Amino acid sequence: MPSANPVPPAVKAVITDWGGVLTSPLADAIDVWLAADRIDVEQYKNVMRAWVKQAYNGAGTNPIHGLEDGSLATAEFEHLLAAELLTVDGGTVEAAGLIARMFGAFAPIEPMYDALRAARAFGTRTALLSNSWGNEYPRDLFAELFDAVVISAEVGMRKPDERIFRHALDLLGMDAAECVFIDDIEHNIRAAEALGIRGILHTGPDATIAELRELNLLP
Repeated sequence: MPSANPVPPAVKAVITDWGGVLTSPLADAIDVWLAADRIDVEQYKNVMRAWVKQAYNGAGTNPIHGLEDGSLATAEFEHLLAAELLTVDGGTVEAAGLIARMFGAFAPIEPMYDALRAARAFGTRTALLSNSWGNEYPRDLFAELFDAVVISAEVGMRKPDERIFRHALDLLGMDAAECVFIDDIEHNIRAAEALGIRGILHTGPDATIAELRELNLLP
């Protein structure tokens, strides 16, 4: 007779976001850019608040949605965003290179990189699952860090669409219950959990690494 409370399968793989998990927080990088380009902060926040809400509530598409799934070119997104912004003295914002400037202050979080290396050495499979904003990734490190890489604009899907999670699972050759997903956006965590993937809402490297160790994914 089957057990009323079957033991869940052991977690064997880590799927992780990039920006805000393997890098310093996005908000910090944005603050540096806003100050450097002398952007009107309230105007920026009003624009992005509306765009982000539209991108995650499932109602149609918007520039963030298009940028992340690759249907909107980076240069076009830069043009659209720059047109919505003003400098603190009412001037226009330069569109060319806007994304590079926005993410220019991103810094790698070395303890998270070290944890991924240690996890792989321990026999844990690893994957990157990132919503791209047309920014640069440290692709020279991918081979040592990941068994699979899924970047939204390259596959035409974006988190929180369940298809992109299933794509990552397929590349890893793992069932949902065998994986843990790390992200700093709760909406994406909930989407992963709806598929049976265990979620870790990232608030900092110490807490996330401790959770990975508790799951026996690290030595």
